[in-house]
Amino acid sequence: MNFEEFQNRSRLYVIGALESDELEEFEEARKKFGQKAEDFIGECYALHEAFALSLQPAKSSSAIKNRLMSMVREKQQR
Repeated sequence: MNFEEFQNRSRLYVIGALESDELEEFEEARKKFGQKAEDFIGECYALHEAFALSLQPAKSSSAIKNRLMSMVREKQQR
């Protein structure tokens, strides 16, 4: 595996999307590339965290709340 392939797999590694055989190969490459690999993985984790923090939770609308409460009342009446 060259370093470009390692970078691509690092992104998948950070989100937990590598299969077990890919993970073994990734870990071997991680050792091979040493500190350069660790630095890149660190950057991927930082970007992943920044992205997760940038997501705003969806605001619940009153229409959704009213519909949900209606469904609850309906079930209670049965």
